[in-house]
Amino acid sequence: MRLIGLTGSIGMGKSTAAARFRHHGIAVFDADAEVHRLYAGPLVADIEAAFPGTTTPEGVDRRKLSAALLAAPERFKDLEAIVHPRVRDEQAAFLHREFQRGADLAVLEIPLLFEAGTNELVDATVVVSADAAIQRQRVLGRDDMTDEKLDTILRRQWPDAKKRACADFIVDTSGSIAHCEAQIDAIVAQRDMLPARAYQRHWAK
Repeated sequence: MRLIGLTGSIGMGKSTAAARFRHHGIAVFDADAEVHRLYAGPLVADIEAAFPGTTTPEGVDRRKLSAALLAAPERFKDLEAIVHPRVRDEQAAFLHREFQRGADLAVLEIPLLFEAGTNELVDATVVVSADAAIQRQRVLGRDDMTDEKLDTILRRQWPDAKKRACADFIVDTSGSIAHCEAQIDAIVAQRDMLPARAYQRHWAK
């Protein structure tokens, strides 16, 4: 089974790219969605202990947690120490399921793929990228997003140019959705040319 790591900075179009992989019947593990699930219950007690007052009976209050991190960005590492191991466990479980069902390709969608070193655990990397002005316009259109919050997020991520330089494939999302999808289609068409080593080396039990 071949593994693709899909990444890109905030607002670059990862969800659109992931949806196109799914269109081809390829399973995608969404790390952000898994974090949302963990915030809804499994990690609430751990996060409340580390960041008092940031949770409710319904789960982690993402606004309060974001405010705490904006006030003390150095504490991102404390949050990552709680969240990343659980996400990695779920990634492994996802890949085992895909391998068992005979999938020949699976995708890990991870915003901090390079930053976390997970690029070393996949066979190929796909970076979605857009013009910086387009990125900022997209992100600032989201609810509860501010320039300060966006700048804090970007400081934690590799610059887009650095990600592009490290990518096996670059998908330009500055244009239409159809243009983005066509680029994903081209990658899928080359799936048999990709190596198939990462699962057995790093994920198989």
